[in-house]
Amino acid sequence: MADLKLHGFWYSPFTMRVIWTLKLKGISYENIEEDRYNKSPQLLEYNPVHKKTPVLVHGGKPICESMIIVEYIDELWPQNPLVPHDPYQRAQARFWVAYADQFFPAVIPLIYVDIADDEEKEKAIEKVQKLLRDVEDQCSLLVDDKKFFGGDNINIVDIAIGSMIKFLVTMEDLNQLKVLEAEKFPRVHSWFENFKNAPIIKENLPEREKMCAIMRYIRERKRESESST
Repeated sequence: MADLKLHGFWYSPFTMRVIWTLKLKGISYENIEEDRYNKSPQLLEYNPVHKKTPVLVHGGKPICESMIIVEYIDELWPQNPLVPHDPYQRAQARFWVAYADQFFPAVIPLIYVDIADDEEKEKAIEKVQKLLRDVEDQCSLLVDDKKFFGGDNINIVDIAIGSMIKFLVTMEDLNQLKVLEAEKFPRVHSWFENFKNAPIIKENLPEREKMCAIMRYIRERKRESESST
């Protein structure tokens, strides 16, 4: 196997996607933990356009953007396939993978929301719940009698959306909110319970307390930066 290295942040939903993919495939790699506030020269060299994680370096060649990396891994290592073989199902999966990325900018405000401001809080929650409602009602891949978007096995849609829901659940814990309500989103809620308890995912989920701690730190760093300008 060629040299394989992953540059990322352990708490990033985008890095989680790649880690889960590598673990599901049973692929060994070297993890290189980056510092959000002091990125390594290697990372900046490998991703000079966006200067972001994750970056997978395979045989000295960098691949950037989380879901591009996931598909790259899936093409090279065919065991436990993640992308559907059927062209229509593959197209549907890619649609929902792209849709999943809308969660990130919607959830980010929940890090900084003023919990005492009911109007601000409700607006932030409403944006996320609109996305959850679309997945609940419109995603034909989310079938009631199946455990995952991929049916009986985790696939690329589970990885894409699962990373975002993990990020959302962290914001719930951080601010003592409830956004993914079981009563409002029973299918999404049931699916996430299955997903987070799948052995490979469960073994590679960051701890809730650590996730909340790092989000508090990021929030305080931003507030300090804003107050000093």
